[in-house]
Amino acid sequence: MKSLYDTDYHKWLRQQRDLLAQRQFDQLDIENLLGELELGIKDHIRELVSHLVILLVHLLKYDYQNRVLKDPWVKDKVLYTWMPSINNPRGEIEIHVEENPSLSSHFEESLEKAYPKAKRRAIDELNEYISIKAKRLNKNSFPEQCPWSYEQVMQRGWLPEVDND
Repeated sequence: MKSLYDTDYHKWLRQQRDLLAQRQFDQLDIENLLGELELGIKDHIRELVSHLVILLVHLLKYDYQNRVLKDPWVKDKVLYTWMPSINNPRGEIEIHVEENPSLSSHFEESLEKAYPKAKRRAIDELNEYISIKAKRLNKNSFPEQCPWSYEQVMQRGWLPEVDND
C-alpha cells in the first residue's frame, strides 16, 4: 500500500507540519522527512550552481570577444548590452546567499561544478554564429579550470580584461 507521501505530497507535507506542531513525534514519517531535508539542502546548492552557470557563460562570452577576437566594437558598443546579462545573475546569487548564508561554505565547490557547464554552453552559443568550421570553438578555447575566483565573478562591475603586459 502506498503512503500518503507517495500519493499526495502536499497533503503529506501539511500532515507532517501539523504533527510537528502538535509534538506528535512518534507519528512522524522520519525516513521521508530526512530525505526531504537532504533534497532541500541540495536544492539550495543546485540553485547557486545554476545562477553561477548563467553568470559564467556571459563572462566567458564577453572574455572571448574581448580577449581573443580583440574586437573594439565589444568595448565601445556591446559592453552595455553585456552588463545586465552579467549583473542579473550576480543579483540573484546575492539574494540567494542573503537568504541562505551557510551557502558561503559552498562557493568554491559550486564554482567548480558550474564552470564546465558554463564552458560548454558558452562554446555552443558562440559557435551558433561561426559558420566556418575551422574557426569554431572547442573545449580548448577556454581554460580547463575556471580562471576566476568566486569573489571576482561576484564583484559588481568586474569584467575579465586583457592583460596589459
